[in-house]
Amino acid sequence: MPDEILIETIDQIGVARLNRPDKLNALNLATMTKLVDALERYDADPEIRCMLLAGDERAFAAGADINEMADATVVDMYLRNQFARWERIKRIQKPIVAAISGYCLGGGCELMMHCDIVIASENARFGQPEINIGVMPGAGGTQRLTRSAGKARAMDMVLTGHMISAHEALGMGLVSRVVPAEHWYREALNVSRELCTKSPLALRLAKESVLKAHETALSEGLEYERKLFYLLFATADQKEGMRAFLEKRPPVYLGK
Repeated sequence: MPDEILIETIDQIGVARLNRPDKLNALNLATMTKLVDALERYDADPEIRCMLLAGDERAFAAGADINEMADATVVDMYLRNQFARWERIKRIQKPIVAAISGYCLGGGCELMMHCDIVIASENARFGQPEINIGVMPGAGGTQRLTRSAGKARAMDMVLTGHMISAHEALGMGLVSRVVPAEHWYREALNVSRELCTKSPLALRLAKESVLKAHETALSEGLEYERKLFYLLFATADQKEGMRAFLEKRPPVYLGK
């Protein structure tokens, strides 16, 4: 059996690629477990600055593996606690860049929404088609999609199972950039390399602050942002970054 997840390190980037091409990278429990384990190892590795998550040209992930759920009972699903793995992804501190080509549906779309910067091929297709098999999104699809795209568009996608194009997803705020089909992975790798030139501590706190905006009122979020901003003035990276700017040279960040 091939590995469900292919991992490699490129420079300071931890790369994880979904590898179930015969299933359009459908997400089963084994795949999700190996993926989360890999992301957590990258998050704990001081040599890794960011992560790149990808599928292949045909699909990022076409959804959950229905074979594991078709005959499950309520007790089976409760004891399986499959969404605990998703909560672990939510706790990843380093930036995650997603490279999306082809189908990004159901659990795949929910996984994409757990990432921080999303680079989509112009051929990518996004959707939450769970309604077509008698269920609904369960890994954040109704919540994150609504916060990004708004109630009307989220209702349309969730209640009809309608798929949208990459450019529609860009207009809804679901993806960061849309690129020509031949550049989907290269552009995501370039963005990851760009992140590696930034202060690791500033990246973590900036990510934390942006995510906080989804969960708090504006006044509370502004106070949280301000405290993290002040906190960075205790870092060597802040001194290096501002000194490099004044000296008109590239900064060298050490994550301290």
